[in-house]
Amino acid sequence: MRGVILAAGDGGRLRPFTDGIPKVLMNFRDQPLIMYPMKAMAVAGISEIGVVVGYKASDIIESLKLWQPPGIRLDFIYNPEFDGENGVSVRAAREFVGTDDFVLSMGDHVIDLEVVKQIAGADPSPAMLAIDSMAWTDGQLSDATKVLVDRNGYLTDIGKRLEEWNAVDIGLFRFRPSVFDVFDMLYERHGSALELTSVMRYLLGQPYGVTTHDVRGLFWSDIDTEDDYYSADELFGRVKPSDTRR
Repeated sequence: MRGVILAAGDGGRLRPFTDGIPKVLMNFRDQPLIMYPMKAMAVAGISEIGVVVGYKASDIIESLKLWQPPGIRLDFIYNPEFDGENGVSVRAAREFVGTDDFVLSMGDHVIDLEVVKQIAGADPSPAMLAIDSMAWTDGQLSDATKVLVDRNGYLTDIGKRLEEWNAVDIGLFRFRPSVFDVFDMLYERHGSALELTSVMRYLLGQPYGVTTHDVRGLFWSDIDTEDDYYSADELFGRVKPSDTRR
């Protein structure tokens, strides 16, 4: 199994913090944001990680050469359409993934070290989404992609404006490599505006559907705004990672 981390965006919503520095290199508790998903992948036994870069790519590459965890091989994948949506960055990782299943994470999410281990070790399925049915902090809900999950754990709807929902998407996925055929097909329709949410909506309508794994009780936070940053920092300081049950 391989890992893919998206780190191509410019983090515009966090300016002035991101003036001159990629968002994923922002310091959070003495390490760059991107180290949280990277270390979580390492703990899960994933040793080959592709980092999709774009904005200030050389800065990220040089920094991660210093921060790279022992035993981890990093490949840097350049997305020339980094001004587009996140689905385009995922599509750029096709050659790196090859024929392996892969775990996909956002590079700007602070996550507990156990989260990826749970996703990687769950029952295999063509597409899996990590969710949190107990999300409550501003960093988890302020700009959340909401999901509706049925009693069997299958995704039935996804979007930021859902009126009926019972969990949120935490920005962590596991896919079989065949998913790239879907990314390619939808890219023909959407171009650089292709979003992961559009891919998930398509997949949930397929016969195999999208399974979910609820990580409730484990710490995670999306860092999109200054308020998110300070909220996550405050909560992180009050809980013990890997033991964040509320």
